[in-house]
Amino acid sequence: MLSARSVAVGHGRTPLLSGVDLDVGPGEIVGLVGPSGGGKTSLARVLAGLDKPLEGEVRVDGRVAMLFQSPRRSVDPRLTLRRSIEICATESGVDWERLCTKADLPLGLLDRYPRQVSDGQLQRAAIARALAGEPRYLLCDEMTAALDPVTTAAVVTTVRRAADEDGAGVLFISHDLPLVGACSDRVLEIQGTRVAPSTALSTRKATRS
Repeated sequence: MLSARSVAVGHGRTPLLSGVDLDVGPGEIVGLVGPSGGGKTSLARVLAGLDKPLEGEVRVDGRVAMLFQSPRRSVDPRLTLRRSIEICATESGVDWERLCTKADLPLGLLDRYPRQVSDGQLQRAAIARALAGEPRYLLCDEMTAALDPVTTAAVVTTVRRAADEDGAGVLFISHDLPLVGACSDRVLEIQGTRVAPSTALSTRKATRS
């Protein structure tokens, strides 16, 4: 379980969010929605262990990987896609065909540099890189914001597959409310400085039942 208890996040001493209690279980997709600048990214970074909380505690029982809105800011432009993925792999021998199939990344792109591929292709490479590390949890921070609808659908399918087939727990952060509802088992909403369950969105769990 990835858990936050009484967590406060923000910049300096001023919290954007406080008293956050949150759980993400293996194989579960939890959506998080809220206003721009409301603390979604700050919370994700704390959950990923990239930043420390102002208050509270985060506990996790496995590896965490984070996917960002702009994949170009999270890759080294001097490395090919293959090398970027290899660095994060848990095993020395990567099953490229299996990994690229899971991430919907064409094998022919592996030896290209970030500047030689589109944003959508680079985001797929970022997903492949995350999956190569065999994470127990995926934190997706507005990862579809810069993508076209077709690419967004493909990327969301990949995330769903990671949860349904690999058992990864997913925190899916987006400003796209219908998208969050469609792909999440339950949805949390930022209300002021608090995070609470959302009752406004229909989720995929409700749709399936």
